[in-house]
Amino acid sequence: MTGRREDVRRALSTAEAFRSAQDIYADLRASGSKIGLTTVYRALQGLSDAGEIDVLRTDDGEAVYRACRTGEHHHHLVCRVCGRTVEIEGPAVESWAEAIGAEHGFRDVTHTVEVFGTCSNH
Repeated sequence: MTGRREDVRRALSTAEAFRSAQDIYADLRASGSKIGLTTVYRALQGLSDAGEIDVLRTDDGEAVYRACRTGEHHHHLVCRVCGRTVEIEGPAVESWAEAIGAEHGFRDVTHTVEVFGTCSNH
């Protein structure tokens, strides 16, 4: 793993909520890093491809990132107010995705499900 990718991974490992590339970039620069924004995006893509981080799209379409808490397939329950995120399993979603794929002649079906709400703190 490159030093820059490791810097980005480390920055994400301390964050509880999902963070934008701009947030990560600002944090790294504030800590003295000379990393460029393009490098942050490349590192995030590499970490995502490797399955080391979770990526989701906010309501306005922005990609945000967080270190995976588990290596297993999971979904997220995300607070719209504070960004608090809980990793959740969705066996009914898994069954539905496989069934709908099979019904239409698809195999190797994958999916992404994000559930948004307001947590009990708000």
